[in-house]
Amino acid sequence: MCGIIGYVGRREATPILLDGLKRLEYRGYDSAGIAIHNHRGINIKRSEGKLNRLEALVRKDPPEGRIGIGHTRWATHGRPSETNAHPHRSGDIVVVHNGIIENHAELRRFLIKKGHEFSSETDTEVICHLVRYHTDRGAPVMDAIKMSLEQIRGSYALVIMNAKDPGKLYIAKHGNPLVAGFGDRENFIASDIPALLPYTKKVLFIEDGEVGVVTSDKLDIFSVDGTRISREPERIPWNPLMAEKGGFKHFMLKEIHEQPTAIEDTFAGRLIPSKGTIALDDAESLFAGKKLPFDEIDIIACGTSWHAGLVGKYYIESLARIPVYIDLASEYRYREPIVGKRTLVIPISQSGETADTLAAVHMVREKGAKVLSICNVVGSSIARASNAHLYTHAGPEIGVASTKAFTAQLAALLMLGLYLGRRVGNVDSSFLRERIDEMVMVPRQMKAVLEKASCVKKIAEGTLSASHVIYIARGVNFPIALEGALKLKEISYVHAEGFAAGELKHGPIALIDRGVPVVAIVPKDSTYEKVLSNIEEVRARGANIIAISTNGDRQVAEKSSHMISLPKASWFTTPLLASLPLQLLAYYVADHKGTDVDQPRNLAKSVTVE
Repeated sequence: MCGIIGYVGRREATPILLDGLKRLEYRGYDSAGIAIHNHRGINIKRSEGKLNRLEALVRKDPPEGRIGIGHTRWATHGRPSETNAHPHRSGDIVVVHNGIIENHAELRRFLIKKGHEFSSETDTEVICHLVRYHTDRGAPVMDAIKMSLEQIRGSYALVIMNAKDPGKLYIAKHGNPLVAGFGDRENFIASDIPALLPYTKKVLFIEDGEVGVVTSDKLDIFSVDGTRISREPERIPWNPLMAEKGGFKHFMLKEIHEQPTAIEDTFAGRLIPSKGTIALDDAESLFAGKKLPFDEIDIIACGTSWHAGLVGKYYIESLARIPVYIDLASEYRYREPIVGKRTLVIPISQSGETADTLAAVHMVREKGAKVLSICNVVGSSIARASNAHLYTHAGPEIGVASTKAFTAQLAALLMLGLYLGRRVGNVDSSFLRERIDEMVMVPRQMKAVLEKASCVKKIAEGTLSASHVIYIARGVNFPIALEGALKLKEISYVHAEGFAAGELKHGPIALIDRGVPVVAIVPKDSTYEKVLSNIEEVRARGANIIAISTNGDRQVAEKSSHMISLPKASWFTTPLLASLPLQLLAYYVADHKGTDVDQPRNLAKSVTVE
C-alpha cells in the first residue's frame, strides 16, 4: 500500500503522476516511484523517502511519454528502500499494487523454480513475475492477469503496464480501493479521489472482482469470467480547493477549523427543525415497516472511529434503550461474535476502506446480520458492502490524524440514536424537537470554541516538557478523553493515556506526580461533582490541571492551572464541543515540537491491510 495514480491521454504523464502522488501524500508513505511508457520502452524512476527525492531524480532525466503509473509505498513486506519501492518490473510487465499477497512466499518459490529472478523483498514483485510467466507461455495480457489473480490469495488494487502494449493500462481490484476518472481524451486511475480532483469530477468506483483496460478514450470493465460490465460514472461534488491547505499551516489545522461546516453538512437534509423530525431515508430500508426488527446493535470500528462508536453506545442505549456492543474491528472476528438476523451491525470508518472493518462486515453479512455503515467516502468499499449507509459528508480529510471526520461521526451517531429512539417510542416529539434545536446550534458553538485557539496554543506550549499526559472524564465524555490522548500520541509522539476518572484509584493515580499534566473534561452534567472530586485527587498529588469546562464555571477555574471553556450544552452535544480544544492542544504541541503533523511517523491515513 499506499497511493496509486495512473494516466493515459494527450499530455505528458510525468507532471500529472507527480502531482497525483503529492495529493496522496496524506496516506503516509516511505518511498515513491513512477513508470513512463514511450516509443523507447518503459522508464522507471524510484527513490526511498519523500517525494522531493523522486522529483529531484526526475529533474535530472525527465521521462517523456503520455502514459504512466505512479505509487507511494508504505512498507508491509520488505524494509523501506529504493529496491522495494514500486513500480516493480519483470520483463515487459510493470506493476503498482496496494494490498497484501498472502501466499507470496509460495508463489515466489514456484517462480524461482521456473527461472525467475527477484530483486526485491516485496510481495508485489510476485505479481509482475506471475503475469510475465503466463505471457511468456503465449497468453494475452488480460488473460495472463486473470490467470494470475486465480493463483493469488490476498487483497489488491493493481495497475499494470505492458511494454509491448502501448496506450493501455490494465487494472484489477479486490479489497483495496481503486477509482477511475474521465477527462477529455484522457483518463485516470487512482487509489483515492483527491488525486483526480484537479483533472475531473467524473469518476467510477471499481468493484471487487473486476478487471479492466484503460485507454485515452474509454474504460472497459469485465468480471473475472469475462462478462462485460456497464455502469454510469458519477460526479464528485468536492472542489479541488477542498483538498488544499487554504492558507493554514497544516491540513490538520485547516480541518479542525472546517468542523462547523462539516457538522452543518452532516446535519443538512436530515435535521428538519420545522417539523421536529430526523430523516435518515437510507436507513428506512432496514426496518421493513417495523418499529425495530433488531434485538441488539454491534458497533465495530478502529482507532478514532472506535472512540466515536463508544460515544454512540451512550447515545443509542440512552435514547433507544437497545443493547449496544462496541468492538475493535481488528478483534471482532476472533471472539466468534454471536450475530444473526436480529442483529444490526454498524461499522464506522472515515475512509470506508479500513481492512479489518471491511472483513468484519463481510463476515456478519454471511451470518445474516443487517449492516448500516457510517463513513465519509461515498461509494467506498464498506458502504457498498452494507445494506444501508449514513454518510457523514465531512469532505476530504487529508491529515492522517482524524478531526472533522470524528466529530461528523459523533453527529451521525447522535442523529441515529434520536431516530431509533423515536421509532421505538422512547423519545417523544417535544424531546426530539428540543434536541434538534440544540443540534442546529452546534456549528455556531463550535466556531465560538475555535475562536479560543490562541489560548489553547499558549497552554500547549506550556506542556511541551512533559514526558506523559493524562486525560480523564466520565460518562459520554470518557471516549473523548481517549480520543484526546490518541491525538497527542499520534502527532506529537508524547505518551498520553485516557482514563475513566472513576478508575484513577484503581491504578492510574500511581502515574500522577508533581507537574504531570492532567487534562480533565468536566462539563456541568450528571457526572460533574464526581469529576470535581477526581480533580481534587490529582491536584493534591501535584498535577497540573488543564480543564475543559462550561463557560463561567468558577469552581473548576479555582482548581485548575488552565481552563478552556465551552458554551453551555447538554450531555448530548458536549462531546462534539469538547473534542475541538483537545484537537487544538495536540496540534499546537506537535507544531511547536516540529513534528510532521499531517504525516506522523509510522502512520497511514487509511489502514487498508490487516
